[in-house]
Amino acid sequence: MNLERIFKLNEHNTNIKTEIVAGITTFMTMAYILVVNPTILSATGMDFGALFTATALSSVIATLIMAVYANLPFALAPAMGPNAFFAFTVVLGMGYSWEFALTAVFLEGIIFIILSFFNVREAILNAIPMQLKKAVSVGIGLFIAFLGLFNSGIVVSGMFPTSDGKLDGVPVAIGHITSGSGLLALIGIIITGFLLSRKVKGALLIGILTTTIIGIPMGVTQFPENLKFVSVPPSLTPILFKFEWVNIFSVDMLVVLFTFLFVDMFDTIGTLVGVATKADMLDENGNVPNAKQALFSDAIGTTIGAIFGTSTVSTFVESASGVADGGKTGLTALSTAVMFIISLFLSPLFIMIPSAATAPALILVGLFMMSPIKDINFDDFTEAIPAFLTIIMMPLTYSIAEGIVFGMLSYVILKLLSGNKKEISPLMYVVSVLFIVKIILG
Repeated sequence: MNLERIFKLNEHNTNIKTEIVAGITTFMTMAYILVVNPTILSATGMDFGALFTATALSSVIATLIMAVYANLPFALAPAMGPNAFFAFTVVLGMGYSWEFALTAVFLEGIIFIILSFFNVREAILNAIPMQLKKAVSVGIGLFIAFLGLFNSGIVVSGMFPTSDGKLDGVPVAIGHITSGSGLLALIGIIITGFLLSRKVKGALLIGILTTTIIGIPMGVTQFPENLKFVSVPPSLTPILFKFEWVNIFSVDMLVVLFTFLFVDMFDTIGTLVGVATKADMLDENGNVPNAKQALFSDAIGTTIGAIFGTSTVSTFVESASGVADGGKTGLTALSTAVMFIISLFLSPLFIMIPSAATAPALILVGLFMMSPIKDINFDDFTEAIPAFLTIIMMPLTYSIAEGIVFGMLSYVILKLLSGNKKEISPLMYVVSVLFIVKIILG
């Protein structure tokens, strides 16, 4: 197989070694999904082992499509956010079966395939003004840095219940950084930062592995039981093709389906724009190359993922770690997909990598993604305010999609009020109306 011909490595000024290392780095920073997604969805009564296999397989298929069809260095997997909505709102909150929720995800995937085929999603992506595209990159940087800080315990929730049942305290506080996970993450930041300062190739990946090893004597890195590293993937049978068509024409199904569609569409668009902006991959018109093919990847991934038995598949923001490590083509995504295949058989080995070891990579990638902020026009408040809201709302609402909502709505409103309506594309009006509908529906 001629990797140069398939992925056009010379054209992108990269090489096989750099791409493979970048792909492994991406996998290491998102491997947590192999445990977290089954943990969340199994709260509905779904089989944990089958969910592990479904998570890995849907990630493999979607990421392979991204690699070969779109030739972009982005990885996909069942997304955080939609999986929680699936389990805790649709099933445990609204009282529907997990089969009903899977049916909604399947319908979402079909709709996304249709929208991608007719270039609707690509048009929405391209309609985002350049200043907001740069803001999305910065906002995602803050978001994933916060993920790393919070998941490692460097920062924690500062809220606590009072005797009258209310909450008191501060939203975020410093965690326990003199021992355990927090201390290990800080050590990892220093190690990875040193490697980056010395311009060591694969610094993020080396930092993850080194920090994992250091975590063994600290008691943070836990060995699998009986050192059984190799295992046979659990069967998909308990959750395969488990759809429920009884309530598909209900109002609840419409609300559930719209929410899935909204969150996935703008999470994916935000991730593609943000990471592509940081990687300097946007074309002369400020558009993401092969955007249609990239959007097909998550549409097909979501559809197949529902068949396998998992929630919405989306482009992962952790792809930024591989891009930061030099990944520029689909070979990076292919390498990530291969790692997911391997993880099916070496699950205990990958599960032992603690979040404290991957946190430094996420935090430092957050730093890398801040650079487009210098290109934002802060002298024009009709540009600066929407950009700022986009940036700040992503980490504060724990959602890329919500950051885009605040940014685009404020952009349209401020441009209209200031008499600059020519700077608003017709599609942005349509998208803004959809945002308002989403806000009303909650």
